[in-house]
Parts: sequence; structure tokens; C-alpha cells
Amino acid sequence: MGNIAQRHKMILDRIKKDGFVKVQELSRDFDVSEVTIRKDLKYLESRKLLHRTHGSASTLSSITVDKHIDEKEKVNIEEKIRIAKAASALLRPNDKIIIASGTTLLAFANELDIDFPLTVITSSVKVSLTLCYDPNIDIVQLGGTMRKNSVSVIGHFAEDMLNSLSFNKLFLGVDGLDFSNGLTTSDLSEAYINKKMINASQEIIVLTDSSKFGETGFCKICELDKVHHIITDTNAPSHMISMIEETGIKVTLV
Repeated sequence: MGNIAQRHKMILDRIKKDGFVKVQELSRDFDVSEVTIRKDLKYLESRKLLHRTHGSASTLSSITVDKHIDEKEKVNIEEKIRIAKAASALLRPNDKIIIASGTTLLAFANELDIDFPLTVITSSVKVSLTLCYDPNIDIVQLGGTMRKNSVSVIGHFAEDMLNSLSFNKLFLGVDGLDFSNGLTTSDLSEAYINKKMINASQEIIVLTDSSKFGETGFCKICELDKVHHIITDTNAPSHMISMIEETGIKVTLV
């Protein structure tokens, strides 16, 4: 179809619109070979106009900035509440769960209204304070050094505690989610304690609003293939959701 410059523009327009494109689909839609499309994407990446991944391309990920939890609580409030309600429906009597730190996880704690016994271990002081009045919930607060931006604990005391425990489910928040970098966060110590949480848990459930898709935090938590379930809002980019589901990860859109 058309000349190369026109095809490049249409590729970039599609990425801008959808956030994500597949080599196979571009080859079909533009009636050119997949080899040609890969050359197009390689050229556009060299111009720093997109980011290539295996069989696809996406917008360039921006590095997220570490912000205080009080500031982040004011963003995407309705989406976080819907995500929290969907997550609470996954709980079962006598579950032993980890709730990590972050504003979506705090929304999850605020939405918990259960009539059965539940054990929660958390690094988030705000989550502990939210749940401490519920007679059905036993709370274990991890101890360690206070990370003030997230009002949560980090460090080797908390990590050592996680080494000796096992949980049904981990509810995890992220600062970024994409195919190249997996799950990321903006703080190195936060990333490390999140890895310990993942190692201690049977099922990894990511709670994140759509603004985190295609973003990259400073520190990597894990690859996407460690995740079992992602709960997000309906504004999440459809191409990314399709690709995630193709890998076998369950996605719930609310």
C-alpha cells in the first residue's frame, strides 16, 4: 500500500490511537510482508518513535515518578473503587492473603466487607489502620523501615518475615505494566519486598488502573508470566489486554 512514509505515518497513528500494534495485523491490513513490517518498526524505533517487542510494537514507555500516596489517592478514584470491589469478590473464608502498598490496594482495603474469617499480612500501615476495626480480619503488620511516600514498610526485617510464611493470594499494585519490562515500581526497596511477596504466594493478582499500562517504573518487580490475574478498568488499551489474555493471564475489566 502507498509509499513507505505513508505506511510509517499510519503505523504511528494506529499506535497513538490503540497504544499497541501487532506485526501480523499490520502485514494483513497494509498488504505487505511481515518482514517489511518488521523493517518499518525497526526504523521507527531507531527514530525513537515507538518501542518494539516480540511480534508487536507499542508507544515509548515513560519512566514513572515516585509520588506521595496522598497525591496518588486523588487520581482515578472511581476506577480504583470498581477494581477494589471486583477484587473483594475473590476472597474466600480462611484465606491467608498479602495486601501490598499503593492507593488501589488501599481502596481494596476500604471496600472489604466480609462475614467470614480472613488473615491479612500487609506492608501498608494505612491498610492495617483501615482493617483493624473489622472483627473478622486478623492483621499481621510487617515491620521495618518506613517508606514515607507510600506509608509502608521496607527492609530486611519485613523480607525475613515473608521468607517464613505462605499465602493463598497476593494483591499487588504497580507503577508500570508493559510487555518488555513486566511489572515495575518507582522504588528499589519496594520492588524487592514485592518480589518476596510473590515468592510467598500461590496466586498473584494485580490491581491497577488503566493509566499504568505502557508505563515503566524505575525498578522491575517481575515478568508478566508470574501473574495469574489482572483487574483493571475498561479504559485499558484493548490491544494490550488481548495480548495479555493470549499468554493465559486472566483479565477482569470493570
